[in-house]
Amino acid sequence: MTTINRPATQARDAQIILGIQKNLQHVSSLPLGGTTFTPDALVKLVQSHIDSMNVVASSHATWLSQVVSNKALSAQLTPILKGLRQYVLSAYGETSPVLADFGFTAPKKRVLTPDEKAAAAVKAKATRAARHTMGKVQKKSVKGTAPATAPLGDATKAPASTPPAGATTVTKPAS
Repeated sequence: MTTINRPATQARDAQIILGIQKNLQHVSSLPLGGTTFTPDALVKLVQSHIDSMNVVASSHATWLSQVVSNKALSAQLTPILKGLRQYVLSAYGETSPVLADFGFTAPKKRVLTPDEKAAAAVKAKATRAARHTMGKVQKKSVKGTAPATAPLGDATKAPASTPPAGATTVTKPAS
């Protein structure tokens, strides 16, 4: 089965016009599809089909270019409108009737299902355990111990620092 597309249909119609003009000019009338046509009327009908397909193709190309420009405009406008919505919400509040003047609605809080609530509680408990997070009462029971300090012997002596293992020491030559 062959695919019939616009160029193939137009080529076929042009070939039909040539055939009518070459071979059917001597026929006075042609009864086709319940209607009688003269060869000239039939040529005009087939030519109008070719012209119609050209108009459709150009209209389609125009439409496609307008769709592309509309998408570009929408991409530019979307963040601006989101910002405007946020501005109106913060300036007038979520319950203000001014939102309706802009066509905005108040944000709706998502309602969790019981399964989602249980999963969230388990996750929160696991997070608190992993981070060792404690509440006010639990913090009261935690008592720290002070680290043992070395006796304060001679405060004038500074402890000698030793270089880390594998480090090289650089000495300056005497000048």
